[in-house]
Amino acid sequence: MSAGYRLGIDIGGTFTDVVLLSEETGQIETLKVLTTPEDVAKGFLEAVDYVLANARLGPDAVRHVMHGTTVATNAIIENTIARTALVVTRGFRDLLEIARQTRPDLYDLFCDKPLPLVPRDLCFEVTERLDADGTVLIPVADEEVAPIAEAIRSRGVESIAICFLHSYRYPAHERRVAALLAELCPGVPVSASCDVLPEFREYLRGSTTVVNAAIRPIVSGYLDRIATGLAEREMRLRLYVMQSNGGISGAETVRQRPVYIVESGPAAGVTAAAHFGAAAGFSDVVSFDMGGTTAKAALIRQGRAGFSTEFEVGARSAVGVGSTRGRGYPIHTPVVDLVEVGAGGGSVAWVDSAGIMHVGPRSAGADPGPACYARGGREPTVTDANLVLGRLAPDTFLGGRMALDPDAARRALEERCAGPAGLDVIAAASGIVEIVNASMVGAIRLVSVQRGHDPREFTLVAFGGAGPLHANALADALAIPVAVIPSQPGVASAVGLLLADLTHDFMRTHVTRLATADPDELTQLYRRFEREGAEIIAEEALAAGARFARTMDLRYVGQSYELRVPVPDGALGPASLREIAERFHAEHERSYGFAAPDEPVELVNVRLTAIGDVAKPRELRPAAGSAGPAPIGGRRRVFFSETGFVDAPTYDRTQLAPGHQISGPAIVEQVDSTTVIHPGYAGAVDLQGNILIGRPARIAAMLGRAAVGARHGDRAGGQDR
Repeated sequence: MSAGYRLGIDIGGTFTDVVLLSEETGQIETLKVLTTPEDVAKGFLEAVDYVLANARLGPDAVRHVMHGTTVATNAIIENTIARTALVVTRGFRDLLEIARQTRPDLYDLFCDKPLPLVPRDLCFEVTERLDADGTVLIPVADEEVAPIAEAIRSRGVESIAICFLHSYRYPAHERRVAALLAELCPGVPVSASCDVLPEFREYLRGSTTVVNAAIRPIVSGYLDRIATGLAEREMRLRLYVMQSNGGISGAETVRQRPVYIVESGPAAGVTAAAHFGAAAGFSDVVSFDMGGTTAKAALIRQGRAGFSTEFEVGARSAVGVGSTRGRGYPIHTPVVDLVEVGAGGGSVAWVDSAGIMHVGPRSAGADPGPACYARGGREPTVTDANLVLGRLAPDTFLGGRMALDPDAARRALEERCAGPAGLDVIAAASGIVEIVNASMVGAIRLVSVQRGHDPREFTLVAFGGAGPLHANALADALAIPVAVIPSQPGVASAVGLLLADLTHDFMRTHVTRLATADPDELTQLYRRFEREGAEIIAEEALAAGARFARTMDLRYVGQSYELRVPVPDGALGPASLREIAERFHAEHERSYGFAAPDEPVELVNVRLTAIGDVAKPRELRPAAGSAGPAPIGGRRRVFFSETGFVDAPTYDRTQLAPGHQISGPAIVEQVDSTTVIHPGYAGAVDLQGNILIGRPARIAAMLGRAAVGARHGDRAGGQDR
């Protein structure tokens, strides 16, 4: 097949980022435009039109589109979900109401838990019962389904979720009722928990299935509008969507299980950070992604991001780091382990009744946006603060395609922050930046220090439109020795979409003592998963073949939480099970500081990830370096809290070459972002085109090596590279 082009399109709360990749040359073209909140599919198609026209390409030139979207998450946060019904085992109608004993705030007697996504009058019971081993105690009562279907039709239900007790072990009852409801309620999608999440713990399984059902019509409608728009443009291509686990999947699979894409956009950024860090020679990385609406932090160790299998979506009331538990809806799907806070460029600054200033979590978004966008916004934001402090230039934002209004920014700061807080405008703007930095430092500490890792042993990879503005300050606050700013940080998440592989997760709950488990039974289960995974990846037609990663969730008998450990390939035997147990003890020691090798180990879940390796873009490296100072493009007054206003040089990033050195304070401008280098720090351009920011002595040592950016075997930043 002849080479063509791939598109990576990441839709955020404020900006839509587009990257066009030539599969033949590896060259990329980028675009950053405001998101269209009224219809993000419209913005998606307009971005496609713009980038193709700009590149002078016909509709048949693009072969694949990789897409990251927040449409699923936004539907829950904004309560624009489909009207959903839940069908449960008789006696479990209040499954969602009872939930768990988790409280958002242990000492707040008046806190409100989120309302169930399905009201009680749309929860229906069917007579059936299984025991924990999957044995049928009471057969399913087919005659009860018709009245339920009639009620569903009469009440305008748009989607149905089914969650029966122990269906993860014996799915026949769920599948029977799902088939009957699909026949009696044509056009209404049915999500059965045995297909969405075949795992024990009925509340988590039920919550995950309900979220899947509630967003399924929303996501399907969104993908339909995109497919229709692409067809109208005569673009015959395949659409792939980023999943929460950092891999991509075909749009048809996503339509059935949209709950697996709720963290689509943030996952793409972590994938990009791992790639940029590895390319620069760093394997232990803190991924820091600051966009217009939120900031995300994740930890990457030895080139691999961490994963979690439980998180909450829709936590609108969360203000600070670690405050989301119990405020949202639990989802038990694989997700890149990250922390997200309402601290983006568009985060609104406000003053409470006590005269204390706050930033976020509410964002001005794309419409009306920050006050300086001159689109009707009156509230001050982080972007307005950076503009007033001189860190952003009003006439070069987005490469000059969008002018910023400093006077509007100053007025908003004066009226909403400086006046009420009793500060001058500059002090208020500096305070906003310090507050948002403190919030992001907390997020990074949560994924590092609070999980047993020292951030001083990591490298900060900062991206997103606003990430490079704040990266140096965060690295300084956390004593991180080096910050890496990729060559095109503002569209890094869209680049991450083009770097992701096809990924599909399979799992089954299989509770048994590991020592007495049947190795042949486990081997057959893994091989079945491998066959199913290979078939799906072959159908998605983007990878030449599939490879597999086996894992198990294990715990000591009596524990209520599990740890995931890798499992050897091939046929399993008694020796394999002993090896797996040893890996579990070691992981327990690493995670919790102790192990109990004499205690029996219990197998809980069997998991497999099928991966289809996608051809990666070839990197275009500058042919030669230019050691010495970088060419200065101009100067302007910039405020830093440590020095006040200083006359800082500005640099055009397109004029920077490998080996160029920059002494702080300095500003580096480019189309998609602006990088700030603080007083007392220095920057240098490596062979990948990254800007490395650190103390002058460290940066000088890096430049003194034979190949900047290829420092494998040297030791800096607390890690081997």
